[in-house]
Amino acid sequence: MHRLLTEPKPGTFKSEENFSQGPVPALARVSVVIPVGPEDNSWRTLLESFACLPGEAEAWLIATVAEPADFSLITNQLGLVCKIGWSCTTAGRAHQLNAGARLCQREFLWFLHADSQLTSDALDALSTALNTAPDSIHFFDLRFQPDGPAAARLNAWGVWLRSHCLRLPFGDQGLCMSRETLERLGGFPENVLFGEDHLLVWQAHRQRVPLRAVGATLSTSARKYRSHGWLKTTLLHVWRTWTQALPEFVAFLWSRIR
Repeated sequence: MHRLLTEPKPGTFKSEENFSQGPVPALARVSVVIPVGPEDNSWRTLLESFACLPGEAEAWLIATVAEPADFSLITNQLGLVCKIGWSCTTAGRAHQLNAGARLCQREFLWFLHADSQLTSDALDALSTALNTAPDSIHFFDLRFQPDGPAAARLNAWGVWLRSHCLRLPFGDQGLCMSRETLERLGGFPENVLFGEDHLLVWQAHRQRVPLRAVGATLSTSARKYRSHGWLKTTLLHVWRTWTQALPEFVAFLWSRIR
């Protein structure tokens, strides 16, 4: 079951200085989809970033557990004017992303990880990008938060090279696209254990959907590199990426030859 909070009440939360510029009107056509994992509370910090989303925008948190008892209290205290909803569905990131997309009512779908953090510059850049190239898939540059090892900076450089040179942005870079584009690509594949965002991007290449860097940065947690080891985690990601990329690259070449 799910519930949409359509009338958030004014709260006592004071926005940080970098969110003091007020709503970004072009983002009124955006729905934000945030998959939430078990025992993941990082979305509470992310919601603070939504203080300057306009009232016409909406955000859905798609979780595998019931809505927290204090969810309404949190959204009210933040003083958010956009619509905020919590939906419970079965586990699986791809399934959660697709379920969220089906709930959304706006033209553009912005998929964010729960541990992402935004600035007003990122919102302004996305607003401009959607007006300039509405038919593209938009992505952000990535910066890791200081909750992991210092070596995570190398991963951020690797992300930049992968997304800008190879044109392979991943989900933690805040993919945003029109509903029409997502439907054209068939949604996120739910028959894989990992890399649903990677595979969606390859499908975009085959369908000749442009991928466009927004020109701004969002940050994400680096705690997995600390918890599981920087080298082990990095090598696992590299192995998974190229294991999926090789057959997808062959399929991409074949789509060009036909």
